[in-house]
Amino acid sequence: MSVDVQAPLAPGAPRGGSGAMFDGIADRYDLLNRIISLGIDQRWRRKTVRSLGEPKRILDVATGTADLAILAANIFPKANIVGTDPSVKMLEVGERKVEKAGLSSRITLAQGSAEQIDEETDSFDGATIAFGIRNVPDRQAGLREMARVVRPGGRIAILELGEPRTGLMGPLARFHIHTIVPVLGGLLSGSKEYKYLQRSIAAFPEPDEFTAVMESAGLEVIEVVPFTFGVCHLYVGQARKKA
Repeated sequence: MSVDVQAPLAPGAPRGGSGAMFDGIADRYDLLNRIISLGIDQRWRRKTVRSLGEPKRILDVATGTADLAILAANIFPKANIVGTDPSVKMLEVGERKVEKAGLSSRITLAQGSAEQIDEETDSFDGATIAFGIRNVPDRQAGLREMARVVRPGGRIAILELGEPRTGLMGPLARFHIHTIVPVLGGLLSGSKEYKYLQRSIAAFPEPDEFTAVMESAGLEVIEVVPFTFGVCHLYVGQARKKA
């Protein structure tokens, strides 16, 4: 059964998953992620970054508060990272974190859309998007853009949450997603944005469906890694040679 992620909006209300929506929770976004995931998300991010190989120039799409961009800069001390995100407030938090980490010379943050990346073709060795592809209205367009800007043979690593459909721990994971995430998120943030999170996780396609979207967008899928009973997956693709 499909889930209606986009419920009717009140006049002037931000679209679920939009930059405007994340503007409203930017200051507490990192804390919420740590508490809701019990800190496991940081381990997932490290594995995502390491799946890129040894890139010299990385694009982090939907960089948010620059968690993954900073992690990439630390793991690859010779790499330069460009992070883009539609949320101005999230980027402001990210800029402060980058400066505090002393990485301003190697990490550049800019407002931008996944569906229209303002970078030249084949200009990156690898690209990442963590917990962001779920919020892109046209996912295939976003994937095509990442495939375009990454050189042939370069890797695109996608980290995304999903709702486990099978397995002994599936019911417990679904309870966490449907009940704990929106309630705890709402209490901590003082907002309703995390109800959107629950709906969007439940609506995200199963791994075989999503890998088909990746392939149709011009990526060669080389690895799919489930994390924590399947509540999260790492999808690693490779950019093909441009026609």
